[in-house]
Amino acid sequence: MITDPQRDLRFQRDVPLSPEQLWDGWTKPDTLMRWFCPRPWKVIECDIDLRPGGLFRTVMQSSEGVNLPDNVGTYLAIEPPYRLVWTNALGPDFRPRAKLANDPLGFVFVVDLRFTPLPEGGTHYSALVMHEDEAGRLAHAALGFEQGWGMALDQLIELKTSGNAPKSI
Repeated sequence: MITDPQRDLRFQRDVPLSPEQLWDGWTKPDTLMRWFCPRPWKVIECDIDLRPGGLFRTVMQSSEGVNLPDNVGTYLAIEPPYRLVWTNALGPDFRPRAKLANDPLGFVFVVDLRFTPLPEGGTHYSALVMHEDEAGRLAHAALGFEQGWGMALDQLIELKTSGNAPKSI
């Protein structure tokens, strides 16, 4: 896939999990809620309708107990257990979403996740986040994209390798 450095952010890492473990973490609400946002934030609601056009929705809560507005999107491509693509530009059944003043992020994006098995074991984890414009990319980067995605992935690895839920701070 060709990336646009003016509009795209990429997060990549080799991890000690299988594509199936990563897939499980991204596609099962009970699992996703245990790791998806960097602690001390947490996901308090999650809906996943795993089909093209299906709903992907989360509600995040700060350590002070403040809930962000629903983060709503739809799945575009589902290729178990190697690729998952979704966007916040569309809602369920590919219905366009109007930009809302209370949107938790304030920018439009498409996430293309790829889980590529490594010959020596583990998986190459790649997340490409394509934004509608440079302003969206800059806003996402300013929110701590690299650090946040890294912390969340660390929590997923902890969850899958220990079998325990990540501890809240």
